[in-house]
Amino acid sequence: MTFQTSADCTGSPLHEVERYLAEHPDTEAVEFLITDTNAVMRGKWAPAGSIEKAFTSGVAFPFSMFGLDVWGREVMETGLHVDTGDRDGFCRAVPGSLRPVPWADVPTGQVMLTMATEGGEPFHGDPRQALERTVARTHAAGLRPCVAFELEFYLLTAADGQTAAEAYRPVLSLGDGPDRQNMYALSDLSAHAGFFADVRAAAKAQSIPIDTIISEAAPGQFEVNLKHRVDGLAAADDALMLKRLIQETARRHGLRATFMAKPFMPWAGNGMHLHISLVDGEGRNVFADPARGQTLLEAAVAGLLDTMAPAMLVFVPTWNGYRRLLPGSYAPTRAAWGHNNRSVAVRIPAGETAALRVEHRIAGADANPYLVLAAILAGMLDGIEGGRTPPPPTDRNAYEAPAPELPDQMEEAVGLFRKSDFIRRTFGVEYRSMFAAIKDAEIAAFRSEISPLERSTYL
Repeated sequence: MTFQTSADCTGSPLHEVERYLAEHPDTEAVEFLITDTNAVMRGKWAPAGSIEKAFTSGVAFPFSMFGLDVWGREVMETGLHVDTGDRDGFCRAVPGSLRPVPWADVPTGQVMLTMATEGGEPFHGDPRQALERTVARTHAAGLRPCVAFELEFYLLTAADGQTAAEAYRPVLSLGDGPDRQNMYALSDLSAHAGFFADVRAAAKAQSIPIDTIISEAAPGQFEVNLKHRVDGLAAADDALMLKRLIQETARRHGLRATFMAKPFMPWAGNGMHLHISLVDGEGRNVFADPARGQTLLEAAVAGLLDTMAPAMLVFVPTWNGYRRLLPGSYAPTRAAWGHNNRSVAVRIPAGETAALRVEHRIAGADANPYLVLAAILAGMLDGIEGGRTPPPPTDRNAYEAPAPELPDQMEEAVGLFRKSDFIRRTFGVEYRSMFAAIKDAEIAAFRSEISPLERSTYL
């Protein structure tokens, strides 16, 4: 049994280019976009005449793009830089990704790319390829992932200050103090109605399926939810494009949008929650099957819990991200699950049986959606294929539950990731080594920096 995904659409690739240029005849430029290991969007600008090349021979980019740390610096230990000649790969367009750029100053299109070797093979360092392999494994099992992403972010405004921490503060809709929550406040949404109207308009222009927009648990914090898609690759593409869209729209409004996992210690962090069910060849949710649905759901949950600790570095890939994982913060600290319980790592939301699904609540908003979804799907499949059984669900405060504690330091997460057979099977030996080397370099950089608190205390 096979399923079509966004990566194997039928039809001539050039038909997409011809259709787009017919609909947007004034196009002057194109942005070629590719996502690196840290979910940073990289690429280049080119004249509109270059669009066709992306759909045929491909656009050259160095493999070393995937061996950069979060600051965009080369990490030599990845083996992708000068020691191997800093060779080029060839990036081809993701079918269906040619879209207009509403915020551009001149009529511009954008197209997402994925990396191939000189011989045309998928390049192991491309995060999108990792998800594509895992989606293919799901399809081989006769299933398709039905996925919806939820992304939290802060809207910031410029402030007086010399340091990055002082230069921005959360936007406020009212004149009250910045320590208030005002959760789910319509007033906060109304105060930024123009910004969110532009977000929705840009999403419509780019075919990004936005659903609800919510004022969240801290001043200036919001959440945008995407509609579910029965296509894991397309759902992750949407999440990445939504982040870029929000950041660019904020810039046009004189604001800054940040998906940093924990930008402010007193307030809630930014999470990336995923809602996932599995459907069969007839489009039916297998978790809702009266005969076997509960068994499959619990097996999937067991797989997620068993693989959670070694995959923690994928879910929380930044030094800052571990500051978000605090008791009582609604960011999980233990490998626990439960029904209609927001303190657990894997939640089964309340709702109709036909919509039965898991909500994975660990990832920070700054994580790479391709890698996060790949790890989650692989964990669910491990549980289902192994017929695993989870521990009893938690119906109370999961921060005090008798469940394994999750890594709360980046060093521990790197160690578990590096030696994990689950990570090897999901991402491959080369990717496991490359990703761990990048994170080692980032840890070393943070450890070499003396903080203002140290100076103010000891100088």
